[in-house]
Amino acid sequence: MPAAMPGSFDAEGFLRTLTHRPGVYRMLDAAGKVLYVGKAKDLQRRVSSYFGSRPHDAKTTLLLRSVAGMDVTVTGTEQEALLLEYNLIKEHKPRFNVVLRDDKSYPYIHVSTDQEFPRFEFHRGSRRGGGRYFGPFPSAGAVRETLQQIQKLFRVRQCSDSFFANRSRPCLQYQIQRCTAPCVGLIDAEDYRRDVDDAIQFIEGRGTAVLAGLVTRMEACAARLDYERAARYRDQISAIRHVQQQQSIDGGGETDLDALGLAEEHGQYCVAVLMIRGGRVLGARTLFPRTAPGTPPLEVLSAFVLQHYLGQSPPPEILLSAEVEDADALGEVLGERAGHPVALRQRVRGKRRRWIEMALGNARQAARSRAAAAATLAEQYEQLAEALSLPAVPQRLECFDISHTQGGETVASCVVFTASGPARADYRRYNIRGEVTAGDDYAALAEAVGRRFGRGKATAPTVPDLLLIDGGRAQLSRVSDVLEELGLNSLPVFSIAKGEGRRASADRIFRPREEAPLRLATDTPAMHLLQYLRDEAHRFALGGHRQRRARRQAGSALEAIPGLGPRRRRALLQHFGGLQGITRAGIDDLAATPGISRPLAERIYGHFHGDAAD
Repeated sequence: MPAAMPGSFDAEGFLRTLTHRPGVYRMLDAAGKVLYVGKAKDLQRRVSSYFGSRPHDAKTTLLLRSVAGMDVTVTGTEQEALLLEYNLIKEHKPRFNVVLRDDKSYPYIHVSTDQEFPRFEFHRGSRRGGGRYFGPFPSAGAVRETLQQIQKLFRVRQCSDSFFANRSRPCLQYQIQRCTAPCVGLIDAEDYRRDVDDAIQFIEGRGTAVLAGLVTRMEACAARLDYERAARYRDQISAIRHVQQQQSIDGGGETDLDALGLAEEHGQYCVAVLMIRGGRVLGARTLFPRTAPGTPPLEVLSAFVLQHYLGQSPPPEILLSAEVEDADALGEVLGERAGHPVALRQRVRGKRRRWIEMALGNARQAARSRAAAAATLAEQYEQLAEALSLPAVPQRLECFDISHTQGGETVASCVVFTASGPARADYRRYNIRGEVTAGDDYAALAEAVGRRFGRGKATAPTVPDLLLIDGGRAQLSRVSDVLEELGLNSLPVFSIAKGEGRRASADRIFRPREEAPLRLATDTPAMHLLQYLRDEAHRFALGGHRQRRARRQAGSALEAIPGLGPRRRRALLQHFGGLQGITRAGIDDLAATPGISRPLAERIYGHFHGDAAD
């Protein structure tokens, strides 16, 4: 249901057309761009509240000044309105909505229970594969700490499948008592599976049940006079109890919940998600949603819950540090998506209140740190504008660098800094191929810059306020020519070059068409920012180059084998996880790879070992 034409929005007439049913409304600017998306149980009542005589907060006042039209979509229920609101915010990212910035997905522990000897491994990404997934965990560190404990307590394997399949004797993990060596048959499948089941129960927070089972087994071994195995169970029980004493357990039993703490510092909101699984505090994760100035806290928390948990796996219980109006509807939507009831609780006591206080403490600390870092960064940007005589304080900086080894596998990087610091989602790498001569850094830079800004890509807001090149006058001159060809003469561009001895104190800044370098004191915030930007571009380019070189080296070692084309080389690398796994494999293992015949497997083995094995 579109509103009147931009510039002539008739609020009174539009309100007369509205229904009292649930739905979603979108406020538009004069260009038809979505400014704000909202949902309502009663569209007529909710939209009318914007245009009444009651005073509004700062954000709503600024929003209404920009509104030139409205669209409305009627839904059957409030829950449907919540889902539509979520999808529209995700699609349009309106400037007046609370928008949760894209973040890496939570990490999980994956257990390959579909294998005879399951593997425990770190996992991030889709969970559609086989086996079981446990989590989410607040950080990669929490996953690795748990995996380390599992390996110590239950001695289950964590090695890759290709490594596991090609062992002829136990590895170091067996020697240091971190694995029972199922790869070489030192434990049978039944006993190993029992260790896996114990480890899974421990991850799920059922440590008491694990201990009870181990005690029963220990007593049975002692009754059979198998004192050696009984002693092993005794030591395992002692180790598990020691770990439990060190963990933060607060009598929560098998409680699974998240506690959310919301804090604000100088207009920047922070939400800390404290994760409790099986009554054990796994840790906290802090997130910083994007908000318009003047957004009230309750709107931030409500929007965060919807956007965060519709993209994750919500626990059965979510504790909130502040009340939200639509808690019941949010719980129903999340529960329907998750496949289990989800309760949002706002007024709690006892240990749950202490968990909320812990989350609030994390949020306040993170918000203060973020505000302090932003103040320092803002000072750096202001001093950079002054030092380089820029027309305004830059809001977006980009830097290019080139990395290669003797001209091979050349990779260009483009890193981006905004007012919030490094914008890693906008980082880009460019593999330099085509007609560029190997080792020609000038042509490589020209190609990368041309690909970055060519073909209509130089549009706001992605055009930087300052472009930095890692190099000297020659590199800067070549990039300036490319920008001129693209019609970007007004884009400020500089280069930064290492001085004598590659000392940071001797770094020089060059401007286009000027021979003498620009002298900036090495201890100024402006110079530190330029060096940070340059070093980040170098790190990102080097990482891309190393990845490309490793792939090339693996392919080159296989190219010399007759009958092994690109498709079969790719199949081998995928099957064995890399060149090292191929070189360790026997003929039977090689022949088990899809597309590899036994004669070809013998040739591959002979290529790496000098002759064919028996």
